[in-house]
Amino acid sequence: MSKNKEFDIIVYGASGFTGRLVAEYLVKQYKDDSSFTWAMAGRSADKLAQVRDEIGAPKDTPLVVADAQDATSMQAMLDSTRLILTTVGPYQLYGSELVAMCAQSGVDYVDLCGEPVWMRHMIDANEAAAKASGARIVFSCGFDSIPFDLGVYRLQQLAKEKFGHTFNRVKGRVKKMQGTFSGGTAASLKATLAAAKQDPKQFQLLLNPFSLTPGFAGIEQPAGDKPYFEESLNTWVTPFIMAAINTRNVHRSNLLLSHQYGSDFVYDEMLMTGLGEKGEAIANAVASDKGMMKDGGPKPGEGPSKEERENGFYEVLFVGNDQEGQNLTVSVGATLDPGYGSTSRMITEAALCLIKDAGDTPGGILTPASAMGDKLIKRLVDNAGLTFKQL
Repeated sequence: MSKNKEFDIIVYGASGFTGRLVAEYLVKQYKDDSSFTWAMAGRSADKLAQVRDEIGAPKDTPLVVADAQDATSMQAMLDSTRLILTTVGPYQLYGSELVAMCAQSGVDYVDLCGEPVWMRHMIDANEAAAKASGARIVFSCGFDSIPFDLGVYRLQQLAKEKFGHTFNRVKGRVKKMQGTFSGGTAASLKATLAAAKQDPKQFQLLLNPFSLTPGFAGIEQPAGDKPYFEESLNTWVTPFIMAAINTRNVHRSNLLLSHQYGSDFVYDEMLMTGLGEKGEAIANAVASDKGMMKDGGPKPGEGPSKEERENGFYEVLFVGNDQEGQNLTVSVGATLDPGYGSTSRMITEAALCLIKDAGDTPGGILTPASAMGDKLIKRLVDNAGLTFKQL
């Protein structure tokens, strides 16, 4: 399948916690698939070989040594592949040069970024180059933000089919979720907040729901920063920690899809905690929890066990309505830990979708919905254990 390149996909960071899960998924899900070629990349050939053997990958699985501190090795890696799948974060610390090089070289790129301020800087610095070279740069191809970005997208496609128009108001509501954050996720959040504290402009970008839509600012959005009882769903809801990245990506998708959702589109995300005093108590406890910011948690490279990943689950509801009182609800879910069991599958399918199914997608800095849409939904349902259901 390679178009004058040695590899179709290189998994960069394959000896790290999430990169290893990606490589393992490729080995198990696509072991008999010869329609594409892939390699494992990282700083240490010995570590890569160890992971290759531990996950049961074939002995001839190619290993590529590349170090973010060595531009020559990075460029050699890019010259050998059509797409880079990178799990090496925090991206604001280790990813800027790689994005710039991919944009210049015409190499496709997918990551797991949940760092909106850095993403905006990357859009400003590299979008023109990516459009010119044909590189498709797609951030946030994990639990942030694929289920949310594609959940809204799917709801809006169904609304068009049923009502002839999209909804200008959509609520994303996390109905249930069991899973743990890894050290990499915590490190990204801490790096984002540390950078924002040092620079008032970055702090304003962090707070801006339209931080990823340069040149466009829509109407006022719900703050989503306090628990309340939501009458329409008959449940208490509380702030959802990933809303600050997911909502930004959904608004960018709307921009890139020529405002299919409307220029007056309103979207927010909250976590559902249930009824009565218990629901209220949980909502208040979640809202005041600062566990992600404390020291002493998992370090980068650490994360949930295999048992924890396989016992995890999530379900997110997307509720759309219009002025005429018409409404639809779509559920997106999976029976895997959201951050790792499901994320490693989602980013892999996003990479495969870009190179196999989305050849007509032009270059630029894109979102999962705007770059791949229905094609990625199909892959996720067919291969990665996700469900997209109209309720």
